[in-house]
Amino acid sequence: MESASIPTPPSSSPAPRWATLTATFFYIGKLKPGPGSWASAVTILIWIGITRWIAPHWQPWAAMGLCLVAVLVGIPVSTRVAQAWQKKDPSFVVIDEVAGQLIPLIGAPVTWKSLLAAFLLFRAFDILKPPPVRQLERIPQGSGIVLDDVGAGLYALIIMQLLFHFGVLPR
Repeated sequence: MESASIPTPPSSSPAPRWATLTATFFYIGKLKPGPGSWASAVTILIWIGITRWIAPHWQPWAAMGLCLVAVLVGIPVSTRVAQAWQKKDPSFVVIDEVAGQLIPLIGAPVTWKSLLAAFLLFRAFDILKPPPVRQLERIPQGSGIVLDDVGAGLYALIIMQLLFHFGVLPR
């Protein structure tokens, strides 16, 4: 595992430490290879821990609420960090993966099959970026950084729900 320190950004006004900490999801974005996959995996592990304390009928609401928080916090912190680094979408900014990964977990039981399917589907759609996900990426600043992952998460959610509906994954 690489060091969690992030070098000083090239701009004269670095992002505040709290913004970097949040945008990198507590420096998980510095893990190599594939910081987005690491962030998605850690999000699922955290979700497993959280759901131990939440009744199953409240879990969809919790996933939606956490996703909303990740989006509302993720857009401004992603903007600040991207501006400080003078990059459109720095690979170490992974709060967007947290938001996107939570979406296919909405309404999914906490079983290894469901969690693995949610992970694989989200990562596939995040990497492939089918239309209009690729177009969402073009939105300026933190909105584009986060909303393309929300779009990938929505595609994964639709496929997850179809897998449940047709009995491929048990409810």
